[in-house]
Amino acid sequence: MRKILRTVSTAVRALRRHVMRSLLTCLGIVIGVAAVIAMMELGQGSAQTIRRTISSLGASVVQIDPSDVVRAGASSGAGARNTLTAADAYAISQECSAVRCAAPSVDCRAQIVYGNRNWPSGRVLGTTPDYLVVRNWADLAEGRCFTEAEVAGAACVCLLGKTVARELFAGASPVNQQVRVKDVTMTVIGVLTPKGANMMGSDQDDIVLAPWTTIKFRVSGARSGGAPAAATAAGGQVNSLGQAYPCQQVVLYPSASAAQAADMPQLIRFADMDDIWVSARSQADVPLAIRQVTGLLRERHRLGYDQDDDFRIRDLAEIASTLAASSRLMTNLLLCVALISLVVGGVGIMNIMLASVTERTREIGLRMAVGARSGDILRQFLTEAVILCLLGGAVGIAVGRSASWAVNAFLGWTTMTSLPAMAAAVAVSSAVGIVFGYYPAWKASRLDPIVALGHE
Repeated sequence: MRKILRTVSTAVRALRRHVMRSLLTCLGIVIGVAAVIAMMELGQGSAQTIRRTISSLGASVVQIDPSDVVRAGASSGAGARNTLTAADAYAISQECSAVRCAAPSVDCRAQIVYGNRNWPSGRVLGTTPDYLVVRNWADLAEGRCFTEAEVAGAACVCLLGKTVARELFAGASPVNQQVRVKDVTMTVIGVLTPKGANMMGSDQDDIVLAPWTTIKFRVSGARSGGAPAAATAAGGQVNSLGQAYPCQQVVLYPSASAAQAADMPQLIRFADMDDIWVSARSQADVPLAIRQVTGLLRERHRLGYDQDDDFRIRDLAEIASTLAASSRLMTNLLLCVALISLVVGGVGIMNIMLASVTERTREIGLRMAVGARSGDILRQFLTEAVILCLLGGAVGIAVGRSASWAVNAFLGWTTMTSLPAMAAAVAVSSAVGIVFGYYPAWKASRLDPIVALGHE
């Protein structure tokens, strides 16, 4: 132990004779270690952000929307067809074993007004109570959710996102207050818990939720989602209102007879939806749920084997996984660049140590002449290289943590302290010192004492 301490003391005294040279020698290691620390913490922060975003979307979410229409070679874009209905969502929740629940939705944009305040909500969404289950939003910050009876009755009630509630009510409770949505007065019955931004940076709390019947037929003013219903269906049955409301529990109007329905065909209400949100029972059940939903919708829409789907299914978890993989790839690429700077720093240490051996040739010869062995010389120079690298690693950790903190404080990017990265930085610094310092130390230990003493 005393021999090790004596070697370290001798190496430190040798480095202190050229402080500026020692500091400049460490600079490459400092930059490399700082880059590794900063990239690791930024990468872990971005991964945590993606995981939080997946959680805010809800567990195992699948989104279904109408596909595009191509006329004369020109695509009209997604949502051009009126192919999805509330009955589709109800059938999915009832007949697909891998599906936990399904919720239809319709979208619109509107100015939300309360007193002398107004706010252009980014999204006014009409849906059912199951939407909150799908999106993992069932726990409200205040109030209650609307019911299936309120959906069937097109009740003028709504839930506000945190952003909308803050902008309109300035911290006061909005529950039981009335707001106007496109001149339709609606009662606020609850406030959603905050979710923050999504993967694309959009504010998920800038939203108003209401029964989809209210949004479609009161706010948007739509009478139907498609062409008038045929007087008789393909099977000879008259298309009645009861077939358009598969989940309705409240009878609003007396049922029309078959003769009345045939004589006065009505537009089918609740016909078309903008989206259907589906939650699988688990992440492992998502592929099975997609297959079951695809088969059920093709059957319900009477699509032949040679016909393309008239809907589009998007697995949101797959999108998030793709983004996470891209984030990991970029982090690994940046880590490779940081490791290159470590290698460059190691080469710099080797260069300086070789120059030091040449400069101190007579000193080495004198030490050997008074009894120092080759192993002692090897250990001294190797210790000098390792001390330089450890010093650079310590300063690099401090610089990397400072850079990570600055990015989080001034740019708002999420970062996470990475203790394994710090431990790896110390280990890499020691390894660089040993690998790149061994050759100069070996060269110094192989000098002939007589030749070294005569060196000018």
